[in-house]
Amino acid sequence: MAPYIFMERNDIHIIDLYKTVAKVDEAAEALKNLAKQGKKVLFVATKKQAKQVIADKASSVGMPYVIERWPGGMLTNFPTIRKAVKKMTTIDKMTKDGTFDNLSKREKLQITRQRAKLEKTLGSIADLTRLPAALFVVDVMKEHIAVREANRLGIPVFGMVDTNSDPSNIDFVIPANDDATKSVEVIVGALCEAMNEGLEERKAEKVDTEAAGEGDAPKRERKAKYPVKKDRIKKEEADGEVESNTAETESDSNTEE
Repeated sequence: MAPYIFMERNDIHIIDLYKTVAKVDEAAEALKNLAKQGKKVLFVATKKQAKQVIADKASSVGMPYVIERWPGGMLTNFPTIRKAVKKMTTIDKMTKDGTFDNLSKREKLQITRQRAKLEKTLGSIADLTRLPAALFVVDVMKEHIAVREANRLGIPVFGMVDTNSDPSNIDFVIPANDDATKSVEVIVGALCEAMNEGLEERKAEKVDTEAAGEGDAPKRERKAKYPVKKDRIKKEEADGEVESNTAETESDSNTEE
């Protein structure tokens, strides 16, 4: 972290905020492009100071997040995690179609507890149907398992890195104090704002594409009419030639007589 430290005072390292701002801008641009492409970014923060901030900010841009214990193998063993999420969905269906009401009291209690446990650990990633395009981590030391899994799969990692951490495994380093709630809120807020812009641009492009598609439809219909017209003209010309040939044949036969 030496390149990002401004000075040391009373055994406390002070981060160079100019470098922090530059790195936040760089990360924001990259995340904006990912959001514009419709890709998912998984936010990870299991420390107490960052939990609620991450939950609120990630939800505001419709991104999945993990704020409880990181489920080991969540990325490297993703199909198994998906099965657990499907199990939660199955329980919800049982509740809706009345199957749940036909169970015994003991079975109901067991299923309810299981559902609550799954909701706590996997509820926030229920909509994550495939591996995320990127990972955003608060405190890379605490979330070292998540970082290691992402590195193994080649998933880019965005991380808030404090002075006591190793930034070598992080693709987009954001030097900042990851223990202060205010610090986390400011940085994550800036990144989510950029992602929101990317999502808005995606929506605008989609609307423009649909409008352009509707405008091209009449042109395609008009183009389709021209070949029909040409075919009709060719047919009429062919019929005219046949008639003229028939007339010539008749005149020749009359002359011979």
